[in-house]
Amino acid sequence: MTQAPLYAIAQGPDAGAGFYLRAADDVQLRLGLWQHKAAKGTVLLIPGRTEYIEKYGPAAADLRARGFDTLVIDLRGQGLADRPLGDRLTGHVVDFAEYQLDIEAMIGFARAKGLAEPYYLLSHSMGGCIALRALMRGLGVQAAAFSAPMWGISMAAWLRPVASVIATASRWFGLEGKYAPGTGASTYVLSQGYLGNTLTSDPDMWEFMRQQAESHPDLTLGGPSLAWVDAALAECAALARLPSPAMPCYTALGTAEKIVDTAPIHARMAGWKNGQLQLFAGAEHEVMMEAPATRKAVYDKIAALFDANR
Repeated sequence: MTQAPLYAIAQGPDAGAGFYLRAADDVQLRLGLWQHKAAKGTVLLIPGRTEYIEKYGPAAADLRARGFDTLVIDLRGQGLADRPLGDRLTGHVVDFAEYQLDIEAMIGFARAKGLAEPYYLLSHSMGGCIALRALMRGLGVQAAAFSAPMWGISMAAWLRPVASVIATASRWFGLEGKYAPGTGASTYVLSQGYLGNTLTSDPDMWEFMRQQAESHPDLTLGGPSLAWVDAALAECAALARLPSPAMPCYTALGTAEKIVDTAPIHARMAGWKNGQLQLFAGAEHEVMMEAPATRKAVYDKIAALFDANR
């Protein structure tokens, strides 16, 4: 465990700190921690694909205002964590089980550091897929909140078997690290303008994300590898066959969602005991980075869930 950068562009609460640590397979990860003296508990925040710690500085501020410390992770292959390929802009893993090593290292850090308990889990998009598996494996948290969880990947039905065939063939020919069709090295918030974007309807939050990517391109990521697509489809299918954990849960989802498949979210939440799904009219994928009224409503619900499970 050593000190790591935590860029000021995060705009998080005071006294934030960055740390490097190693997962069990020796991959270097980065953690960002925002603490205060009177915390009611610590939120373990798992970002989505392409994301990094600094993007969640405002989330840490919203959680601190409600009494919680926040610990955020740069998952392997993202942010300032180790990246496995020569082209560092490719989002790549061979198996989603790799991410569970990151979560184990994260909660191990929290315990070794003596962070305020109890612990809670908050995740977004791909992080929601990783978080659900961690909960099913018995992660030691009191409650979990999800933002637009990737429990399914949005793509045309005809493309699913094609994607699987392409991904399988890529392994045969040693091409599993190549970008998935239709993607490349470009970073979404720098190549896409605000109008027509699929992340947020709030121009201020869009500009916040764009400025981060522009000022710190070392944090950014491009498209996924063929192996990542294959691994993601396999993990979503595997999770869909399993029952939801016995864990109090809240899920926020925008009605304008276009990035993850929403059908598996509705299906799982309909049968999740002690679970609640809340829909936000007109909100895009980044529900926690939407218009101020939406953000307040989301964080109020998250805090209420965590407060009820201390």
